[in-house]
Amino acid sequence: MKISIMGAGYVGLTTAACLAEIGHEVLCADNDETKLRGLEAGRLPFFEPGLEGIVARARRNGRLRFVEPAAAIASEGVLFICVGTPPRDNGEADLSAIEAVARAVARTASGYRLIVEKSTVPVQTAKRLRKHLSAYSRNGLQYDVVSNPEFLREGSAVEDFFHPDRIVVGAESPRARELMTAVYRPLLDQTFACPVHTDAACPEQAPPRLIVTDTNSAELIKHASNSFLAMKISFINMVADLCEAAGADIDKVVEGLGSDRRIGPSFLRPGIGFGGFCFPKDLQAFVRIAENFGCDFALLKEVENINARRVEQFVAKVQKELWTLRGKKLAVWGLAFKPETDDVRFAPALAIIRRLQAEGAQVHAYDPQAREKAAQELSGVRFHDDPYAAADEAEAILLLTEWSEFRYLDWNRIAAAMARPLLFDGRNMLEREVITAHGLHYFAIGKEPAAPLLARQSLGAALAEAAS
Repeated sequence: MKISIMGAGYVGLTTAACLAEIGHEVLCADNDETKLRGLEAGRLPFFEPGLEGIVARARRNGRLRFVEPAAAIASEGVLFICVGTPPRDNGEADLSAIEAVARAVARTASGYRLIVEKSTVPVQTAKRLRKHLSAYSRNGLQYDVVSNPEFLREGSAVEDFFHPDRIVVGAESPRARELMTAVYRPLLDQTFACPVHTDAACPEQAPPRLIVTDTNSAELIKHASNSFLAMKISFINMVADLCEAAGADIDKVVEGLGSDRRIGPSFLRPGIGFGGFCFPKDLQAFVRIAENFGCDFALLKEVENINARRVEQFVAKVQKELWTLRGKKLAVWGLAFKPETDDVRFAPALAIIRRLQAEGAQVHAYDPQAREKAAQELSGVRFHDDPYAAADEAEAILLLTEWSEFRYLDWNRIAAAMARPLLFDGRNMLEREVITAHGLHYFAIGKEPAAPLLARQSLGAALAEAAS
């Protein structure tokens, strides 16, 4: 099929490349000419595991081309709208980019077009799009508007596209439903060659479920999904605070809680809070959507409040142990809002760094992918090429993004090089016994602090000697 994608951001570029991978002919457009030139030269504007190879292959076989917006709109076929919907000052989604695409389509396109809103939008946006298209149509345009929300997670977006749990299609006509089913037929039938896994290693997985509904319901599904996941994160963070106060172990609580099939273990990871561009933005937007329809979603307001407090609570924990932060060197490991991405938008790590700097701390940071983008957002931070250099002579290490490489470091080397061997694990990713066995004090979320094993052994020996 011929498909046009409006927007070459995280969602648009991933969608374009992956649709080309399963056999479609795709035009990907963006208003940013610099971005388009970079893509034509093979440079991706962000890091996403596996995507670079898929883009390169699709360009080589001619299934993916990068074009100006006018060319994408003029092309026949399905038009996906994947432009940004950033939050406005009041939390509502800014739909000006969606409106601009709709106006351009209405004024220049003719014949029949299937217009698919892939961007995250408030409920009834499809209804507004239909009215807008009718009001500005100049060439006898016939159209259907479909809601097809995306569920791609940064860091695993390619995997999520090829092996989704479900594909949601909100369509009002049989023609639109049939065309959308044809777009996703290779995924529904699992007839494509999976580029993520080899045939031997590709996991046995049931085909995704196709959920066909009206456009209003499809639009609500996306906001409701992200808001519910954010709620799980804030809930477990409150449980972790209770564990610390009561002397319980959050890992054991999560094990018991997540073993209930009705709850499940996913998103029950306590830490410094959720970030990124989706959860904070969608949570605020969903609250405003509810208010606009006369519903007070107070539950989600508290989810947002709990998350906002995580930064201050974590900084207070560091400050309690170090007494004062002024003039002290602190190592920050991890800047992206999650591993396997270079995205620092709404990243808790950046908020924590700003608070540390406000207290007079000297921040030395390392991240395997997000250094360049973090440097555009932060000032006064010294960035390093590896975690060892960042930790040298540091008073404490603050682990803020759970990159897998942090599990496999030389802890003896790190402990020996630090001014004080303190490690604050803001993601609960490390094994307490491993860290303390190498001479570091370990502070996690929802657990009692742990002294180095050698210190505990020395204290035990001293107590035994005194008793004798």
